[in-house]
Amino acid sequence: MKRFFGITCLAMLVLTSCISKKKTTYASSSGKDARSKSKARDKSAEPNEGAADTFVFVSVSSPEEYIQTFAPVAQSEMRTYGIPASIKLAQGLLESGFGKGELAQKTNNHFGIKCHVGWEGDYERHDDDERDECFRRYNHPMHSYRDHSMFLTTRSRYASLFELQQDNYKGWARGLKKAGYATDRHYPQKLIELIERYDLHQYDAQVLGKRYTARSSSIQDGYSAYRIQKGDTLYAISRRHRVSVEELMRINGLKTNEISVGQVLKVPSDKVK
Repeated sequence: MKRFFGITCLAMLVLTSCISKKKTTYASSSGKDARSKSKARDKSAEPNEGAADTFVFVSVSSPEEYIQTFAPVAQSEMRTYGIPASIKLAQGLLESGFGKGELAQKTNNHFGIKCHVGWEGDYERHDDDERDECFRRYNHPMHSYRDHSMFLTTRSRYASLFELQQDNYKGWARGLKKAGYATDRHYPQKLIELIERYDLHQYDAQVLGKRYTARSSSIQDGYSAYRIQKGDTLYAISRRHRVSVEELMRINGLKTNEISVGQVLKVPSDKVK
């Protein structure tokens, strides 16, 4: 409840460190080597106006904790700007490595948004598609969530997305790639996989007042759902369900053997020991 209240404060644009969960606060560096300014002004986002001159890093330990922490913010942004909370959370998870990526830790940039022409806020140089690219830097993750909303709603190339239903997360995922948000040709599939793996579309349904059915309850015939417990490994799960690790990865669309507590896997239902 304490964490929820803190995040709700953030969602209402109290752009101070009102999150009461784990956080680390750093003095904001003002030296030329730490950050600099561009010449023109970006009218779509003003992340530092009225904010304390400190860098607040919100620490989370898992994708599930990231979702729990930022879901209320994503839902608030959905109500205000019409961007599905599922899409915002999936992009945050993917682009920031659930807040643990190097760029996210240095900049609080959870959406990989580059400076672009007109950005006047702080920035950081980081190697991405090219060396030494310019990325926006924020004093608080909430600034990043708000700037992501402004970034999508104020650029005409994303206008067609807002003609989609707000719970059409697959359409949004494909539309973001088509509009040029990311260069990775697998970007839509990655977002959709995250949304379905963590049932992120439940947050869209809550905002829209719609009934939600967990994806794990509709596993196809021949398979059942297994929710990962603390201490589980893919190898242990594969042994328990008499299936190879490779097959388990294939049927769940996993690219690596990394799994997390609470994640739902599809397993052969007729092979359980």
